[in-house]
Amino acid sequence: MESLEEENFAVSISSTSEAEFDAVIGHIENIIMDDEFQRLQRNFMDKYYFEFEDTEENKLIYTPIFNEYISLVEKYIEQQLIKRLPSFNMTSFTASLQLHKEEIAGDIFDMLLTFTDFLAFKEMFIDYRAEKEGRGFDFSGGLVVTSLCKSSVPSSQNNLQH
Repeated sequence: MESLEEENFAVSISSTSEAEFDAVIGHIENIIMDDEFQRLQRNFMDKYYFEFEDTEENKLIYTPIFNEYISLVEKYIEQQLIKRLPSFNMTSFTASLQLHKEEIAGDIFDMLLTFTDFLAFKEMFIDYRAEKEGRGFDFSGGLVVTSLCKSSVPSSQNNLQH
């Protein structure tokens, strides 16, 4: 009888911690999709993107930029989480994050990864710089638009004339 109670207690604790973790992830998703966060991150990247180069060698300037980013973004997210979940604890969440990393959606995990993985952070800046300089991927050349409706205009009149 005692082992059944212990098992129920363990399931109860597990279910509660799972629900709390899911709630935090849901709030993080809302926070990072919010215009204010997007503006904060974009302003930071606009400030430093020109420093990053797509080379194997890392410049010394990358470290203080990385530390500033972590401080700025992590602090913002933590403040927003505490507003939404007053009992939120970043240390506990970080520990549980390692246990649940396979369960987190790609975009959220990638963004959270930029806090701890310097190479992911650098790649984010390199991609941003390429986009700012017009070197991003352009898939428009491979797009073909086909109408699903039959045109009521005869094909000979369908051409635009200038």
